[in-house]
Amino acid sequence: MKFRLVIHGGAGAIKKEKMTPEKEAAYRAALEAALRAGYGVLAKGGPALDAVIASIKVMEDSPLFNAGKGAVFSHDGKNELDASLMDGRTLAAGAVAEITTLKNPIVGAHLVMTKSKHVMLAGKGADDFAASQGAETVSPDYYRTEERWEELQKAKEKEEKEEKESNKHSSLQLEEKFGTVGAVALDQQGNLAAGTSTGGLTNKRFGRIGDSPIIGAGTYADNESCAVSATGQGEMFIRVVAAHEVSVLVKYRKLSVELAAQTVLDKVRAFGGSGGLIVLDHDGHFTTPFNTDGMYRGTIGPEGKPETAIYR
Repeated sequence: MKFRLVIHGGAGAIKKEKMTPEKEAAYRAALEAALRAGYGVLAKGGPALDAVIASIKVMEDSPLFNAGKGAVFSHDGKNELDASLMDGRTLAAGAVAEITTLKNPIVGAHLVMTKSKHVMLAGKGADDFAASQGAETVSPDYYRTEERWEELQKAKEKEEKEEKESNKHSSLQLEEKFGTVGAVALDQQGNLAAGTSTGGLTNKRFGRIGDSPIIGAGTYADNESCAVSATGQGEMFIRVVAAHEVSVLVKYRKLSVELAAQTVLDKVRAFGGSGGLIVLDHDGHFTTPFNTDGMYRGTIGPEGKPETAIYR
């Protein structure tokens, strides 16, 4: 049985001319490490779900991505993290939102899926539940990176300037970079799984939650169709139920993953949204479309050679 892992580290205003060779090398190395972690599970005949978790944990532990260690800051100067996970074999799913003390939010999502009767837990309750189940916890300052803190200061300055010029209150600052991470996997038993993890938007307010922890919007997996993880402006991905929509087009309209994903991304764009998708079907076909300047992405199969890409 062939197997496959596809990952993303977010889409957005990622321009080659603004990227130093050192930074590009760091991103590619991080993506490669995430691919190898998932490959280690799949090559031994392990489940797709475990491969997705292993891969996402590596990206959550890296300060380069907007998930886990490198999460962006909210307007109040806090890190509020979201994650979700879905098993294509059983349609079991788990999600956490507004996490503030879990080292790996994707582990929290897995615990909700396997150790509770629920699909989504949020806030302190989600943190407390995961900790009670043995998940590794951290101090809130663990997530802090100076780069993300500077991004918040710049976003606030921009917001203040815009408010003065327009006399309007902007309740949501949309970032140009969506560093959400995600993974989709097909294992040797033919099962699919998908997961997504994010720190949300820089300067977000009022407990804003995007598509990443919402099953059907940012994450979906069904053995009868495909596995999907999204990155981008969550509001638009929620409105078109993006991940589930891709699955439905593959399952009932019998579209290829390429056509299904592009159709949904075009729908997101029609609402003014930008971002990208990674999609993998039960035959191992995959696609990684995006409508931004770039998307950190990669794949690995039975041959064990990680392939990574950033730009168009």
